Amino acid sequence: MEYWDGRYVIMLLAVFLIPASLLLLLSRNKPRSGRLPPGPPGLPVLGNMFDLGSLPHQTIAAMRNTYGPVVWLRIGSVSTLAIQSAKAAAELFKNHDVPFVGRNIVDVMLSHDYNKGSLVFAQYGSYWRVLRRICSVEMFVHKKVNETAPVRRKCIDDLLRWVENEAAAGSGIHVTRFVFLATFNMLGNLMFSSDLVDPVSEKGSKFFNAMMGIMEWGGTPNISDIFPCLRWLDLQGLRGKTDRDLKIALQIVSAFVKERCKEGVQDSGKRKTDFLDVLLRFEGSGKDEPAKLSEHQINIFMLEMFLAGTDTTSSTVEWALTELLRNPKAMTKAQEEIRGIVGPNRRFEERDIDNLQYLQAVVKETLRLHPPAPLLIPRRAIQDTKFMGYDIPKDTRVFINVWAIGRDHESWEDPLSFKPERFLGSNIDFKGQNFEFLPFGAGRRICAGLPLGNRMLHFLLGSLLHSFDWELEGNVTSESLDMAERMGITVRKFEPLKAIPRRVVA
Repeated sequence: MEYWDGRYVIMLLAVFLIPASLLLLLSRNKPRSGRLPPGPPGLPVLGNMFDLGSLPHQTIAAMRNTYGPVVWLRIGSVSTLAIQSAKAAAELFKNHDVPFVGRNIVDVMLSHDYNKGSLVFAQYGSYWRVLRRICSVEMFVHKKVNETAPVRRKCIDDLLRWVENEAAAGSGIHVTRFVFLATFNMLGNLMFSSDLVDPVSEKGSKFFNAMMGIMEWGGTPNISDIFPCLRWLDLQGLRGKTDRDLKIALQIVSAFVKERCKEGVQDSGKRKTDFLDVLLRFEGSGKDEPAKLSEHQINIFMLEMFLAGTDTTSSTVEWALTELLRNPKAMTKAQEEIRGIVGPNRRFEERDIDNLQYLQAVVKETLRLHPPAPLLIPRRAIQDTKFMGYDIPKDTRVFINVWAIGRDHESWEDPLSFKPERFLGSNIDFKGQNFEFLPFGAGRRICAGLPLGNRMLHFLLGSLLHSFDWELEGNVTSESLDMAERMGITVRKFEPLKAIPRRVVA
């Protein structure tokens, strides 16, 4: 689908938008003082809305050739700043992290007061700091991640069994579907100490389908976000659809929370402490932070872990397998390294990851070329700010185009080629200190789940490469393999990868 379907939008504009927007234009669209960054001229009222196309990260990246690494856009009534070089990103994160630390709340995230429990969409303040502290101290610190290794081991074993059973017919499979399900269950066990889905059963199907719906509606371009004055009309029905699916998901999560409260958090001696226990046990100071988290806040936080963890992980594994199938020498090198260290008579384990330098390089190179959130989660200027000689007004939306930065000729040699070797012997990492490589962001808003996500990515991909040989189906070759993208909450392959796994026999 086009980022904005022209015929559909024009029809809506003719009926609803133009009269209201013209009134707003007359009352609000006064010349701004100060120097704005350069950018393409836009249409009256609509601005650059139709300039973005179906893949805005690519379209905006192409604007750098004309306007430079800092680009100004007006998308409907929303002023937008796009950062597209390592130098500009370093200036933002080193010197302007706080002025640009706010969030624009997209319309669908107002459903069921989602934004009032969210970490991702929380505004910078005491509640946001509480959730970040819980993540960094109680959930995603390395010690805690290590303690939950048996959970991931079980889910990886399930994944390998599902793939082997599906591949019994000898035809290609959509492996990413199984990676998504395994990731979903990993998070289900970490959150609730429970599997939630199985590819051949109905267990958890309502929750899974509701979460898939929320992801779809959240990734669909929404007129309400570019003309907030029209939110009450819900012209595309996205708020209504999100209301429906969020209601289902919240009911299911709430049942887990209520059951845990009934049995008592202290009754966890029969199992490892999970993330729900951590949230229920939280005690704040009660001064500038809540003394306890409300049930609604806990429910939303739990949902967000699924939204943030499943699609990003499964899409990255899909792109990694795709790039390896396009580059057979890299595939062979990765598998030889894994099988040489792990051997044929035992399973791939998390402890092996530190010894697999080429596997780590494959993951980094995949994230460089295919960051799951190519514009990150947009930020918002919380005050008027002077940035690189430009005057950025308060409430400006800020895109950090990490897709463009990862393909910048000024930062990378031969940037469009898949070459994991570029990371061998290199100290460049994705933890927010190397501004040419920011797939998870940087600064205060860096991805809170990075330690867990990093572990899951390597474990999933390494296990699939260790246990199976992979080949393309039918007449598809490494040269003809489709690499087109589609935009949603994350950027996935337009045509899902279909490949044939061959079980490696010891």
